[in-house]
Parts: sequence; C-alpha cells; structure tokens
Amino acid sequence: MGTFLRILAVLLLVAACGSRGQFSAPRNLDDACALASERPQYHRAMQRAERRWNVPVPVQMAIIHAESRFIGDARTPYRWAAGVIPMGRQSSAYGYSQALDRTWEEYQAETRSARARRDNIQDATDFIGWYSNKSLERNGIALNDARNLYLAYHEGHTGFSNRSYMAKGWLMNVADRVATRAVMYDAQLRSCRRR
Repeated sequence: MGTFLRILAVLLLVAACGSRGQFSAPRNLDDACALASERPQYHRAMQRAERRWNVPVPVQMAIIHAESRFIGDARTPYRWAAGVIPMGRQSSAYGYSQALDRTWEEYQAETRSARARRDNIQDATDFIGWYSNKSLERNGIALNDARNLYLAYHEGHTGFSNRSYMAKGWLMNVADRVATRAVMYDAQLRSCRRR
C-alpha cells in the first residue's frame, strides 16, 4: 500500500506541475522567433489582433513582455503592513495584459466580449489592440509608437494627456525599453519569416 500511495503522490505532483504550462513564461523572451515557435497560439492571437486593430505584433509582444513577461496568471505583488500583515494586492491588474478590473469590464462591454478572460492570450492581445486604438482616438498616438502606447497603457488616457509620466523617471525608462524591444522583435520576426 505504501508504494501505491507514493506513486499516486508522484502522479498528482506531475499533473499539478503540468497544469501550469499554459500560464508559465516561454523559455526565451528575447527571441521573437523562438517565442512564436514555442507558443504558436500566442503568435496567431497577436496576428489576429493586428488584423482587427492594426497594432503590429512586435508592439503587442513588447507590451506583454513589460506587463507580465508572458505569464498568463500574473498578478501584482501584495502590499504588507509592518512587513508581515498582507494588505491585499497593489492593484486589480491580472493576466497577460495586466488589465485592471474596471478597464477590462469596459473592454468587455464595448466589444461585447462578456466571456473574455485576461488569462487567455487571444483575449489579452485583443484587449491590447482595443486599448491602443483608444490611445489613437483620445491622444493621437500612432499604432506603431510602442513607447507612447505603453505610457498611455500604464498611465491611462487622461494620465497620458496630463503627462503624468513625466514625474516618473522609472516609467520613462520602462517605456524606452518597450520601444527598444518592439524594434528588436520586429527585426527578429522579419528575419525568421525569411528562413
């Protein structure tokens, strides 16, 4: 009986580890071709969002990388009182896109996507396309301008128009890295298409 219980415990452990696969990060986040090869469903979802919203795949990839590192069930860290008492999460941001509850609900209502989930890559990329188009509408940000799209994504449309990001040097650095990564991903995707 002891052997049976050990085997059962090992099987349950393996099953539990395997179920995280859809939410874990791809192995190589610095190579768009490897990422597309390892997770073709991600690339297809981004292509679909690009067709619908005209936001280039490399821009979507760079935003997702900055927000969640492609981890489907990513959440913000907990806040702690006195270093030991959990006070809840820093925000309601969740999933690949790290969309906040209220913004996600607005997306669901406007796109009539009541069943959309933030931990679904197809829904998350569609959200990024939708939000980027709102940034174009409200702030005139070009859909290939990864840096400013990210700033509007992070600060919200009103925050972007009020230039709230100017007081946040760390955020400006992140936005610069998003822009650099979008250019890198674009070059990589062009080269792997030629192979």
